[in-house]
Amino acid sequence: MVGVPGAGKGTQAKKISQKFNIAHISTGDILRSEIKKETLLGVEADEYLKKGKLVPDDVIIEIIKSEIIRDESMGGFLMDGFPRNLKQAVMFSNILDELGLKLDKVINIVVDKNEIIKRLDSRRVCINCKRIYSFDNLDDKNIVKCPHCGGKLIKRKDDSADIIKKRLAVYEKETKPLINYYDGKNLLVNIDGMGTEQEVTERILNCL
Repeated sequence: MVGVPGAGKGTQAKKISQKFNIAHISTGDILRSEIKKETLLGVEADEYLKKGKLVPDDVIIEIIKSEIIRDESMGGFLMDGFPRNLKQAVMFSNILDELGLKLDKVINIVVDKNEIIKRLDSRRVCINCKRIYSFDNLDDKNIVKCPHCGGKLIKRKDDSADIIKKRLAVYEKETKPLINYYDGKNLLVNIDGMGTEQEVTERILNCL
């Protein structure tokens, strides 16, 4: 699943992976876990994220390979947040070839740039269940606890306005070429990311 930061990839990936009972592999969640545990990988990754930059390809690709060969991924998996550039896509393709696997679809969620900035600047994440909320969608903007599990709602470091603009610039330069790459392989499906979560989910399911 690909698309600009804030397009709703994580939310939709969870819904789709649950629907088909397959593993949801999120590089973002994996990296945030490493950062929280302050591992060597986490410390290195945090420096890049604070500057609005992408984590180096060689670091990410090793994480992905280890996730794919886990027992939980043997029945199928959905990639969320990877690959993010053309080099990663080629490396990923090579890994899949080695493992005798192939992609079924590449879902590209399309959302207007101004909407993305608004979404990311207003969203909060539960530190426990990882659910994502937008203050525009909550009845009480003073809510500081997750309505689902009671965990603390926080704003990610990479969701500040300045960092968002940098992330979008990085996407335009490094990630957007993925669209042409997968389109050339007849794998790409563009999905309108505007509307409710359920509406976007239905659009995705209709193409699978």
